[in-house]
Amino acid sequence: MNLQIVLGRAASRVQSIGAGMALGLAAWAAIFAGEAYAETPVAPSPVAMAPIARAAGDGPPLWVIRDADSTVYLFGTIHLLKPGTAWGSDKVDAAFDSATDVWFEVANPDDQAALVPVFQQYGLSPDRTLSSWLTVDELATLAKAAPAAGLTAQQIDPFRPWFAALMIATGPLTAAGYDPKLGVEMNLRTRALAAGKTIHGFETIDQQIGGLARMSDAGQMTYLRHYLKTYDRAAADLDRVVAGWIASDQAAMAQYAHDNGRAISEETHQIFMARRNADWADQIETLLKGSGTSFIAVGLGHLAGDDGVQDLLAARGVSVIQH
Repeated sequence: MNLQIVLGRAASRVQSIGAGMALGLAAWAAIFAGEAYAETPVAPSPVAMAPIARAAGDGPPLWVIRDADSTVYLFGTIHLLKPGTAWGSDKVDAAFDSATDVWFEVANPDDQAALVPVFQQYGLSPDRTLSSWLTVDELATLAKAAPAAGLTAQQIDPFRPWFAALMIATGPLTAAGYDPKLGVEMNLRTRALAAGKTIHGFETIDQQIGGLARMSDAGQMTYLRHYLKTYDRAAADLDRVVAGWIASDQAAMAQYAHDNGRAISEETHQIFMARRNADWADQIETLLKGSGTSFIAVGLGHLAGDDGVQDLLAARGVSVIQH
């Protein structure tokens, strides 16, 4: 749900980046915004992997697909978490440890050499300032919301509306203690590297960001206005999502997928969820034609609600069972 790690720790440096895609992209964005204003780019510092506290009960949901010679695990993730969040479970550890290959949305979300040019190409608007799109009331809201992302409204003004939306969406989350470096993918990726597992990505950074950047102007403004209206409750909303995820509350996860997709617009749903999920289902079908054990970790919104990966696979005759 990775942009925010690119745009933001204050206007002077690159921060590290990681609702559905909004959280993931937002994590990238946080890094880039700072980089856009930095005299010297600063690479994110490596973070030592602390043991993950065990969740109460069974913990977050895990799904499995099996055929004669293949096992594929599906695990929905949260891209940003607070320190000490208890999401660990024996079933997830056992599934992860059994896999030789690990799949994420993007193989390396911290690849600055790839991130910076993409955000420079798609995230900035040399021809029209953000403020020219907004009403007086919306500009006032932007001025209140921007500091949570470590920026001022003036510093966000060169951004295209979709890019500004990501900053507004996730700035309150980082201000509330949510950290992309503590996200599930970052933990699993570190573990995969340490164990010598092969890491794959369903998409490239350019594909993930480019899809959003090519949203229509009207769609981008709908997207931005949604987060201008909801930024002040973003942290409380994510608190509820994380609690529902850890408790394996399917209704809460489906609501999260809806709130970050169709509740904004059909175009948002198609770009963030439906099209990407269909592409990933294609890749999973191809994966099942081989052999071995794979572990897939993607934003939980892709495994819940309308057009979820499991439902798309089930419609093709692939049995996906909750583990």
